[in-house]
Amino acid sequence: MAKIAVFVHLAHAHDARRWRVKWEEGSLVGINDPTPYGYGRAEEMGCSITFSESAPENIAQKLVRLGTRFVLGFDLVHAIRNRKAMMEADIVWTHTESQFLGAAALMALTAGAERPRLLGQTVWLLDDWPRLGALRQAIIRHLMRKVDILTVHSPLNLAASREIFPETRTELVKFGIPTEYHEEPVTKPGLPFRVLCVGNDRHRDWRTVISAVRGKKDVELTIISQTADPALVHGIENAHIRSVANNGELLQAYRDANALVMPLLPNLHVSGSTVMQEAALMGVPVIASRVGGLDAYFDDTEVRYVPPRDPEAISAAIDRMMDRPDKALELARNAQRRILGGKLGCQTYVRRHVELSQELLADRATNDRV
Repeated sequence: MAKIAVFVHLAHAHDARRWRVKWEEGSLVGINDPTPYGYGRAEEMGCSITFSESAPENIAQKLVRLGTRFVLGFDLVHAIRNRKAMMEADIVWTHTESQFLGAAALMALTAGAERPRLLGQTVWLLDDWPRLGALRQAIIRHLMRKVDILTVHSPLNLAASREIFPETRTELVKFGIPTEYHEEPVTKPGLPFRVLCVGNDRHRDWRTVISAVRGKKDVELTIISQTADPALVHGIENAHIRSVANNGELLQAYRDANALVMPLLPNLHVSGSTVMQEAALMGVPVIASRVGGLDAYFDDTEVRYVPPRDPEAISAAIDRMMDRPDKALELARNAQRRILGGKLGCQTYVRRHVELSQELLADRATNDRV
């Protein structure tokens, strides 16, 4: 049986070779696969994988690409530069809306050629939809005709997509990270009680978590982020914002933490799900805002959920973990059991892409015979 030829269209500068180098040197922060988002694992599932490549650019070429992306809202130039490899594939996989809209636009502009199937994936598009304006919405609706299946990570995004794009098939595919490495959950006695927050997403609610720990002398908050404003913790002795230089520093922060807090603003795209999976693998109990569809990834026996924008609820959840470390340990064990049991993770995520691709290509073969 011939392998499925998959072209994985990633964002500019996210080439597989660069990713691998950063992964090997430890500068790719987070629990990651050697291939971008684990898509290379499909090689063991009956696929032949080709990744997009970023062409060298001079200043003028970069300005053209970025200017076009600014006007359209997606990277058409990057797609055009990868046209040959993309059009030779059986199916195209993408990671965010910028890539699938670029691929869809390229296919719309390529008249007369038999196009590959397109498995689009959206992360932020549906959160942004009400603010896009009528013209950009119309362009996207037109390009959706080239998308064979749209995948989303959250049940909230799933419902929104089916309402906005009723003629496009949308499927929930839970994002997952590699699960081969994990550390046993253990109780970490002593004070201070170390609370860790990690992330750069725009839906992180740093103000609420800082307010939750302010004045708690036995609690130390560390926010690891490249986007959080250091001024938020000015004058607060038990709260710190910093970044990490490499993956080893991040993993050590998890090892030192008594709890991970995931403070979030309402969203549709399971903001925070990747970090929560990392915490589960590292054996750290999690307190999280109940938003974005996160409870489709971990239930109430695995994560302590609190209402969004509620510093008192976060504070009370921290106090409970301090008072009942046995209950915190139970949460951590349950969360780790879920992710190690195959219900989440990179392997499951990629396998679902393969299954959907097989289905689409089988449908095409049947239609061709008819």
